[in-house]
Amino acid sequence: MELIWFAVFAVLLAGYFALEGFDLGVGLLLPVLGRTQEGRDRMVAAVAPYVLANEVWLVAVAGTMFGAYPLLEGEVLFKLYPVVVAMLLAWILRDAGLWFRRRIDGARWRGFWDAMIWFGSLGLSFGWGMALYAAATGFAGPLPHPLGLMLGLVTTLLFAFHGWTFLGWRMPGFAGVTRTWRALLLSGVLAALPAVGVLAGAMTYLLDHTAPPATLNVLSVMVLPFAPIMLGAQVWVWRTFRPGKDAGRIPSFF
Repeated sequence: MELIWFAVFAVLLAGYFALEGFDLGVGLLLPVLGRTQEGRDRMVAAVAPYVLANEVWLVAVAGTMFGAYPLLEGEVLFKLYPVVVAMLLAWILRDAGLWFRRRIDGARWRGFWDAMIWFGSLGLSFGWGMALYAAATGFAGPLPHPLGLMLGLVTTLLFAFHGWTFLGWRMPGFAGVTRTWRALLLSGVLAALPAVGVLAGAMTYLLDHTAPPATLNVLSVMVLPFAPIMLGAQVWVWRTFRPGKDAGRIPSFF
């Protein structure tokens, strides 16, 4: 049972990096590829249908971690408190930017919320790298650590590359780039590599600190039946909003 829940946790975390990585990457690229307001509108419109579906994976990751690895919850919340708070604030700013940018017309209004999307995407991407480094070192090192900052930079660059590939797949020809679904799959694998690497190194620790079998049995009954629903919803989103499905008609969230 411990191996099953480790596999579930690994799939969820890697899946979150592979999926959320591209919409964070698009946010990172807003000031680079979105030279005009129309360009930024098209970029946000391209990623809009996927954001909420991708964030479900983070909720699943958190629920699995706190349920299957209760001892890890205290270490994450206590030893990574500044990073966790900063990432939550970045998450709020990024999502607020997505929802508010078109509530009022005006270049300054949209420019401000576009900047919040970029800032929030940067905070989340960089924060995930630092959090992964802290987890890989057993939460023993000081924060910020040079290696943690380096991993944050690597994660940010991987997400940006993933977002660039996604735009080339979702809107062929945008910014002169066209990418296939195979290229998108490969960039998703690259975006998930930091999470996979940390999980591989932490496998022994996690298996030794798994919740008791009785708790895992209860979790299995309560959680695992909903996994097909989450996967089915994800498949529906990708089939419904694949390239050619009016990627540029809806300018943003409403």
